[in-house]
Amino acid sequence: MDLWNWLVQPFIEFGFMRRALAGAWALAFAAGPLGVFLVLRRLSLMGDAMAHAILPGVAVGFLTAGLSMTAMTLGGLVTGVAVAVLAGLVSRMTPLREDASFAAFYLVSLGLGVLLVSLKGTNMDLIHVLFGTVLGLGDAALILVTAVSSVTLLALAALLRVLALECLDPGFLRAQGRAGAWAHIGFLLLLVLNLVAGFQVLGTLMVVGIMMLPATAARFWVRPVGSQMALAAALGAFASYAGLLVSYHADVPASPAIILAAGVLHFISVGFGPHGGILLAWRAARARRQQLLQSLEDNP
Repeated sequence: MDLWNWLVQPFIEFGFMRRALAGAWALAFAAGPLGVFLVLRRLSLMGDAMAHAILPGVAVGFLTAGLSMTAMTLGGLVTGVAVAVLAGLVSRMTPLREDASFAAFYLVSLGLGVLLVSLKGTNMDLIHVLFGTVLGLGDAALILVTAVSSVTLLALAALLRVLALECLDPGFLRAQGRAGAWAHIGFLLLLVLNLVAGFQVLGTLMVVGIMMLPATAARFWVRPVGSQMALAAALGAFASYAGLLVSYHADVPASPAIILAAGVLHFISVGFGPHGGILLAWRAARARRQQLLQSLEDNP
């Protein structure tokens, strides 16, 4: 009974906990699979860059309409798409790589966004934008996150083969026509949509954590892309549940607790995962040393 009260009772007794869990799960189900493709394309830092790229638009929406979800969402969507397009153009028109271009826009966007929020808002408003309000999700925010997650999963199902091929052999895909370019644009739009919807839950600083940590952890357990996507979504959902429980019982902020729970899963995967985990590598190295010593003893 005590275990039931500790693990389940908070979500039964309190509506805000159920809403927080629903919003975090909706975000995790879409963000994890997107993170898998970022990892496969060696663009892991792009998620962080894009998460901060939406901050100026969110700040402009806040300055014009206060804590209006519609205004901040539209502002974040506009600036996120604009940064993605500009970074892509810069990388194609100059020798600068795409990841370096995104890093430059990320730094400028972060500084500009924090400055704009600080012009009118209080420290609490800045914390709301940067770290989200997962325990205070309203109907509109919950519907937005759920709708974006549903659209993302359907779009990934439709684009799965093209996106996987772009990760493995982008040259071949470019030779086949414009499918690769359209897939890349569609992927960036999905990324921006999820970051914009997710900032309502975890904030612009934390949302990328639920995208990248489960995705990197999944690579240590399974190899197929589809399996990695499913496992990343499951790990993100479990981290959301565990983080909310820790937040409730320990009275700590929910967003950092969720990300730290995802971080624990990541480090467990790094240590014990069967595909490249530290323990497996140590055992393999130990077996090779023993084999070499045995060989030397047999052939002195």
